[in-house]
Amino acid sequence: MVDINRKIYLLQKLGKYMLSSEEAWENAKQWAQSKNAWFTEHTINMAVGNIVQRMLGENLNTWRAGYKIAVAPKKVGIVMAGNIPLVGFHDFLCSFLSGHKTCIKLSGKDEVLMQHLVEQLLLWEPQLADELVIAERLNDCDAFIATGSNNTSRYFEAYFGKYPHIIRRNRTSVAVLDGSETRAELELLGDDIFEYFGMGCRNVSHIYVPEAYNFTPLFEAFEKHKDIINHNKYKNNFDYNLALLLLNKVHYLSDNVVLLTESSSVFSPLSVVNYSYYTDKMNLLETLKCNDDIQCLVGHDGVAFGNSQCPGLSDYADGVDTMQFLCDL
Repeated sequence: MVDINRKIYLLQKLGKYMLSSEEAWENAKQWAQSKNAWFTEHTINMAVGNIVQRMLGENLNTWRAGYKIAVAPKKVGIVMAGNIPLVGFHDFLCSFLSGHKTCIKLSGKDEVLMQHLVEQLLLWEPQLADELVIAERLNDCDAFIATGSNNTSRYFEAYFGKYPHIIRRNRTSVAVLDGSETRAELELLGDDIFEYFGMGCRNVSHIYVPEAYNFTPLFEAFEKHKDIINHNKYKNNFDYNLALLLLNKVHYLSDNVVLLTESSSVFSPLSVVNYSYYTDKMNLLETLKCNDDIQCLVGHDGVAFGNSQCPGLSDYADGVDTMQFLCDL
């Protein structure tokens, strides 16, 4: 088994590679874009930059040192999602450093980038072939980490329920505004809403505003992201959801980039952001913190504006400490 210090060295080497212009890596990124139109040069580079800066820097060793590495290695199966580029990297990182054998089932929507990075690690350290595998089927695994929709999570429960597991379902993020936000803060909120086209669980899909809130400054701040409407697939979603609102005679607000509708649901379709009014902010915050559908709560009383898409090593999905789960196997 490859030594833990060697693994950390390889991961930090991988981080430098991910920021490089190596021909093989550039080709992989181009191939990923051609296979999934939602993966643009910007979204891939954003995901890569966050992983390298927040997960593969000097803090990696300190974070890892906070856990006791498994002394009896198990085989861990990871079913990765594919909604945004390299979304399963953190699960891979935890399993890779936990001392277990990692068996990865890639999403068809995001198979190019992760596979290339695994192959690069194996190229640098062939001995990893015994403990790092990409497979079509997760056979004979001792534990599972699976991420999917509410529908697929039911299948995961049926297949993996008798084993130690982490099963993730649909989640989303919300923002609470109080009307005192600056133009800069509202532009950063736009990042939380529009980056990755709103497809991640850390994207804000619902905003809570005080009664009589003026939406004009919000739409003015959204000008920063006006070019998103030029993306064909996003535009198709915008047109489709606009048609539904018109047919159903639902009141909406729009700047021809995003549709705002009043709704109690924290989930919204792509290109739509729900909003609702509140009167008691503290009561609202307490209610939202108990809502299992919410990944991030953005605002002056939660995650800072613009930071929802920048998770660090200890920002575990669904609040479940993945590394501790693996170390406890």
